[in-house]
Amino acid sequence: MRVSITIDNVTIIDGTGNGCFEGMVAIQDDSIVYVGPQTAGFTALRSIDGKGKILTPGFIDMHGHSDLQLLRDPYMAPKISQGIVTEVIGNCGMGAYPVDETSGKRRLLGEMASDILGDYADTWPWKDFETFTATLERHGSGTNVVGLQAHTPLRIAAMQGNPNRIATAQEIVGMERLLRLSYEQGAAGFSSGLYYAPCLFASREELLALLHLTAEYDRLFAVHHRCEGDGVVESLREVLELARQTGVRIEVSHLKAIGRRNQQYVPQMLALIDDYVAKGVRVTFDQYPYTYGSTSLYSLLPPEYLRLDRGELLPKLAAPEERERMRCLMLAPDGWDSIASLCGWEDISVMHVDGQPELKGRSFASLAQERGTDPFDVFFDMLARGPAIAVMSDVTQSDAMLERILAHPLGYFGTDSLYSGTVNHPRSTQATRHLFSTYFKEKHLMPLEQLVRRMTSAPAQCLRLDDRGVVRCGYKADIVLLDLEALTDEEGDDRGISLVMSNGEVVWEQGRMTGVVAGKVLRSRNG
Repeated sequence: MRVSITIDNVTIIDGTGNGCFEGMVAIQDDSIVYVGPQTAGFTALRSIDGKGKILTPGFIDMHGHSDLQLLRDPYMAPKISQGIVTEVIGNCGMGAYPVDETSGKRRLLGEMASDILGDYADTWPWKDFETFTATLERHGSGTNVVGLQAHTPLRIAAMQGNPNRIATAQEIVGMERLLRLSYEQGAAGFSSGLYYAPCLFASREELLALLHLTAEYDRLFAVHHRCEGDGVVESLREVLELARQTGVRIEVSHLKAIGRRNQQYVPQMLALIDDYVAKGVRVTFDQYPYTYGSTSLYSLLPPEYLRLDRGELLPKLAAPEERERMRCLMLAPDGWDSIASLCGWEDISVMHVDGQPELKGRSFASLAQERGTDPFDVFFDMLARGPAIAVMSDVTQSDAMLERILAHPLGYFGTDSLYSGTVNHPRSTQATRHLFSTYFKEKHLMPLEQLVRRMTSAPAQCLRLDDRGVVRCGYKADIVLLDLEALTDEEGDDRGISLVMSNGEVVWEQGRMTGVVAGKVLRSRNG
């Protein structure tokens, strides 16, 4: 039989969680046509020797923020080089569609999205999910893309004026209409970021309306819930209860507890998830494999200041009396997560601030000591300059609790990768290497077959991708060839991921991109 490619004499981990086996895989065009013992029954245009290596399905990133990066750099080398061939965009309620060009709404969406998604262009040549994905297809996409409908652009498009408030009944109907359109066009679910403006201002009525519609279409509800700090258990209970009441499938984003004093709550959080599963709620979660995270510096501000647009905010950041009020609210938050209080300024560092490259990697505590001032004033001074993009890293978790979450069977792999600044969290470029190197090779936290399942077939089933995530005949040829002995977590060391295939095309080989852009937009089907 003539085929495009064979990968011979290789150890196969098929993604199902079953044990590995020795054999070969044959690929014709974009699909797998044979998986089994080594045989001479194929004539291939190219034969790849897999001796000493492990073949797995291509990895699925359940939580990415590549919405605009896909357009800035269609090759997506940071993901492909990790073996990630499919990613979910539109997470944390932040996305790029729908776009309403009236009354400065496009400008407002771009402003609110910039810290997480970065900039793309003054004019976005799309208006909804369908035209956004058509734009992706014209440009080419290095990864396969599953798109969620994010909450922020829904609120901006449906609401009049500043969206940082409770929506009216009529505005909620407008959001429902736009969400239904996205589902008809193939969006895989709805995401909200209840920690971030403007989603944090959504009423229970608004959330119930959007989730009932999501359940009607059997799409996924992905949520960055309201509090991951002192109130993490009740915050988690809030979204699980919303899922129970509406019947929606829920994916809790980047499950964790923030702050040293809150690590004690992780067992209670996992038990709460198990309780809701026992009640019949369909619950999963994603997790990135690092104890420190990354997000917008602006998100450190109290919610009442997040209501303001940048033009209103900047004078307040410069006013001494407003600074003192903000400081008091950040030190003693009421009903919201203050990262400054939870983590401390010594564990919060600058990753990127527009126009201030010399600050990269510096903690606020060290900057304050150097300048003979207070970390709060360093922070306020930094934002008072009005940077469009300001991104931080923050140490949020303990190793022990990260590992406890990772060991839970309902967890999936996600990177939570940002590409908004010139410097990004390591999860944006080497999360899979870190996961394999630290949590399998070093700590042996679970069998390799189970770790691969959480990165492949399990998320594929959650996303209703019925021809991906498993090395099986008839499935798409999304494939990774691993050399685990050579794989390290050292930055710049590309060994260990020997080859990556997307839809039957070799896109990464021996430490470099091949120049082929082979990703597809994977739309959800109705009915």
